[in-house]
Amino acid sequence: MSAAKTPEWVVREDAAPSVVVALYLRQVLGIRTPDELPHLRGIEPTFVERDPETQAELERQWRAYWEMTVEPLAHPSPVPLDLVDGFDTLVALPTEGFERLEREIRPHAAEAVAFARDVHARYTSRSSGAGAVAYRAYAGALAQHERRIGRRAHSFELNVQVLPLSQRGVWWIGALTIAVTDGLRSDVVAFDAAIAPIIAEIA
Repeated sequence: MSAAKTPEWVVREDAAPSVVVALYLRQVLGIRTPDELPHLRGIEPTFVERDPETQAELERQWRAYWEMTVEPLAHPSPVPLDLVDGFDTLVALPTEGFERLEREIRPHAAEAVAFARDVHARYTSRSSGAGAVAYRAYAGALAQHERRIGRRAHSFELNVQVLPLSQRGVWWIGALTIAVTDGLRSDVVAFDAAIAPIIAEIA
């Protein structure tokens, strides 16, 4: 007799350098989308004067690159990807239709990679010190949700990007991915309150 399959949940937390690079480039290129997501701390937003058509095309290309970077399995490229020189393995763009974006990001490669590596190193240092405590908030929020609804939670996956954003909060940046400010993630009480509605939405 086989046991009934119990729901499973998976949370993957990171400060992925590829995601940080994409946000760095968004800022230095003067990309406005997505409007609701704050800027990175320590990087001055840039205004670059372009004609509306050029700006719209650049934003379209960046948004597609962003989606492929945050959730590559959900947003596969219809053509092969190629690494962009200077970005190590952190930026891969489709071989067709992204010429403008590639041309504009190349001058920022060294600074973007250095910034992203630093952000990831600081995240790794904090999370390795926290150990299993880092995931207690997710388990606690799930347990509270199950008690409230009176049943086991549905199986779910959640990706969490811990980023040095200029505003404190949590934002959906993909179907299965949220961004959370590093300061909020370090505040146990505040993060518990912030993650609860996210868990309730997906579980």
